[in-house]
Amino acid sequence: MGSFSIWHWLIVLLIVVLVFGTKKIKNIGQDLGSAVKGFKDGMKDGTTAEEQAAQQQQQVTVDKAASAVDAGQTIDVQAKDNQDNKG
Repeated sequence: MGSFSIWHWLIVLLIVVLVFGTKKIKNIGQDLGSAVKGFKDGMKDGTTAEEQAAQQQQQVTVDKAASAVDAGQTIDVQAKDNQDNKG
């Protein structure tokens, strides 16, 4: 009664192919593969709260610089960066 032999597994595989068909099994495999790929991409793209805060701060700085340019003011970006790093 131990484990099944290779012949038992081949018969089970044959029955599965006959019941579902090769096209449906192929589609299931593709769907599973795309789901795994999407999960991996989602894990790569995830950002921490600190990274989001840094991105938001950078966007605020860019917005301030853009509004100053619209107002006709000149901004020394290098000096502004030095002030941000010190403060």
